[in-house]
Amino acid sequence: MFYTYILASRRNGTIYVGSTDGLVNRVVEHREKVRQGFTARYGVTRLVWYEPHESRETAFRRERRIKEWRRSWKIMLIEAANPTWTDRFDDLAGGPLDLEAWFRSVDAADTATPEPPLICPPHSAHPGECRDPDR
Repeated sequence: MFYTYILASRRNGTIYVGSTDGLVNRVVEHREKVRQGFTARYGVTRLVWYEPHESRETAFRRERRIKEWRRSWKIMLIEAANPTWTDRFDDLAGGPLDLEAWFRSVDAADTATPEPPLICPPHSAHPGECRDPDR
């Protein structure tokens, strides 16, 4: 399953729009500031909206479309599903997450054999244009 999601720093605060194939893991990465960037800099960690998709392409397209929207439209989207901007992470994760177990699983995955890199055309902004070099 793939997801398009919106994180916020607080109600009517800073908003971040993203897409992923592992929403629980991705939100934990945002919260734990695993990657330095926008969400780490501005404290954007509250999962306020998400939408499942059948394919990576549709999730990515939806992310790009929402990123082009006016801020007021994004707020309307959030408030239509979550009027109080409640953090939806525990609902998604099935309750509070054991972060120590999560970090152990991530560390174990990091020691596995890496996937071969995808080859993408220069200046490609679309993941569908990339291909596996072995195929």
